Amino acid sequence: MSQLKIYNTLARDKQVFVPLQSGKVNMYVCGMTVYDYCHVGHGRMMMAFDVIYRWLKASGYEVKYVRNITDIDDKIIKRAVENNETMTSLTTRFIKAMDEDTAALGILPPDFAPRATEYVPHMLSIIEKLEAKELAYRGEDGDVNYAVRNFPGYGKLSGKSLDDLRAGERVDVNTGKRDPLDFVLWKAAKESEPIEAKWDSKWGKGRPGWHIECSAMSCAMLGEHFDIHGGGADLQFPHHENEIAQSEGAFGPPMANYWIHNGFVRVDNEKMSKSLGNFFTIRDVLKKYDAEVIRFFILRAHYRSPLNYSDVHIDDAKGALTRLYTALSEVDVGPEPFAVDWDEAHAQRFRDAMDDDFNTPLAVAELFDLATEVNKSKSVAAARQLKALAAVLGLLERSPQAFLQAGTPGEGGLDEAAIVDAIARRAAAKKARNFAEADAIRAELTAGGVVLEDKPDGSTNWRRA
Repeated sequence: MSQLKIYNTLARDKQVFVPLQSGKVNMYVCGMTVYDYCHVGHGRMMMAFDVIYRWLKASGYEVKYVRNITDIDDKIIKRAVENNETMTSLTTRFIKAMDEDTAALGILPPDFAPRATEYVPHMLSIIEKLEAKELAYRGEDGDVNYAVRNFPGYGKLSGKSLDDLRAGERVDVNTGKRDPLDFVLWKAAKESEPIEAKWDSKWGKGRPGWHIECSAMSCAMLGEHFDIHGGGADLQFPHHENEIAQSEGAFGPPMANYWIHNGFVRVDNEKMSKSLGNFFTIRDVLKKYDAEVIRFFILRAHYRSPLNYSDVHIDDAKGALTRLYTALSEVDVGPEPFAVDWDEAHAQRFRDAMDDDFNTPLAVAELFDLATEVNKSKSVAAARQLKALAAVLGLLERSPQAFLQAGTPGEGGLDEAAIVDAIARRAAAKKARNFAEADAIRAELTAGGVVLEDKPDGSTNWRRA
């Protein structure tokens, strides 16, 4: 049996995964800042850790998965003020939208989804510990900052030295920081900010900086030392580097043993981001494409690799997923669910792929090998194995008919009733030997994106192109 290996950003190497407690895994992932709709890049991050979560559970681990929600932030305050609404109203609306989007993509909810505003007392407690250890100080502007040069391990996650970082910094003459590398732990309240963005503290009214939020929530939920910390590659520095400085500076032990970072979604060779304006929201994409097609498109790439977003790539994913469902459509597999036979050769290779740093491209390749076998042999056992293995990745969980005949909202194509009616009219025309009419109806359906398949028994199956 293979051992799970994970690429650990901290070690810059693939390492055998050994949990702190046998059979149990504690995992914290930095989640969304909820002031707008999630884009495909956000979806890719949440799906990467969804697959990791699923595979850890499939491997027999008891997993405690925490993915936080940032509901206090400069962008949230700015957007709430612009909208003339409360921060609570804004964040509640976009949390609901996020949950709808992730559910559509088959992303399992984490076991816990703490909100930053619920953990301000924990944040203040950590800041006080840091101040007592001379790792935090109050600046002239009232902000409380972290003294980066007083933490010897700073830079170990990103591989950046303090001198390299210092060379890239601009000195802000208006800052209350002693060193440009220092970062804010507690922001002094501004008169212009809404009252709900202000909490009492020993340093006066204010609100937390972004980095301290995750140190507080991860520690409160999983303890001072846990197994896995994850997030997008853009969080490696400075966010995760700063989390390490805060948590290890306050408590001592390593914050997390394994640091996992997923790659970017790219559009025209640039990272998809709101700041660049080159993003596509999940809900807009789902108006055009089936949600499982998007899931499959993302899973065909390794989670650490860049993912190039384009209609061409998604159309290719749709065609590939259709091939898997078409193979299943030829076999009556009987009632579900099906258990994976892990002794079977395809399943063993699937396991080896997933144990090699969650290599979904190789795992998906095994699904296609199984589909080829199903096409050749019409084996019920092979079809059930295909369904069961795919389900580990959150794929092929619908009936073949449901997928193949599913229309995408807003497509403007023929609805199911119109298709069934056209097939009935075509059958009647063929029976009356009016083959010109039958061919015309078939052409009409083809133009509407419907593919017909006549069966030997005289029936006709259909699917969307």
